[in-house]
Amino acid sequence: MPLDVLKATVDAVHAVGGRVAVHCQTGEDSRNAVLAGADSLEHGMHLDPDLLDLMAGQGTAYIPTLSAFAGSAEVWRGRESSAKRSSRLLGWQGMIDNVRLAHEASVTVLAGTDTLPCGTVATESQWLLRAGMRAEEALGAASWTARDWLGQRGLIEGAPADLVAYDRDPAAEPEVRERPMRVVLRGQVMR
Repeated sequence: MPLDVLKATVDAVHAVGGRVAVHCQTGEDSRNAVLAGADSLEHGMHLDPDLLDLMAGQGTAYIPTLSAFAGSAEVWRGRESSAKRSSRLLGWQGMIDNVRLAHEASVTVLAGTDTLPCGTVATESQWLLRAGMRAEEALGAASWTARDWLGQRGLIEGAPADLVAYDRDPAAEPEVRERPMRVVLRGQVMR
């Protein structure tokens, strides 16, 4: 999408109190999303690391959705050499590298995914850990940091009773994130 059109869209959405998430799989898309002032950059394939300071300054969150691309990276590695193969593999590696760089630049990095099966945010948190975030930060990217960025209250009196509980510390043992012992959503015990 051209920068001027995207900027006008972002400004119009912001004027009515909304937020804009832009899904980007090219360097130009990523650049335009950041320059337009998007609230979040999904995927950010081929994102120029030189834009990370601007993202941090304007509050643009980075949601790399690494788990959405992990499997396809293996598929692309097995294909015959081509410009598209090179682009996909470079984009994938750039996303991994940019997680660490974004975090170091004080960009809010969040765990999210937009692929099936849904509900794989625990896997995404694991990918953030592998990409260089500390265990507690990767856990926060899937929970309290994400709630805060979305403007949702945390675990305080009067807030919605949403929580996930584990039998072991998920920051110390990240592998347990896939197996919560208790899930409470809006005060209802789901598991």
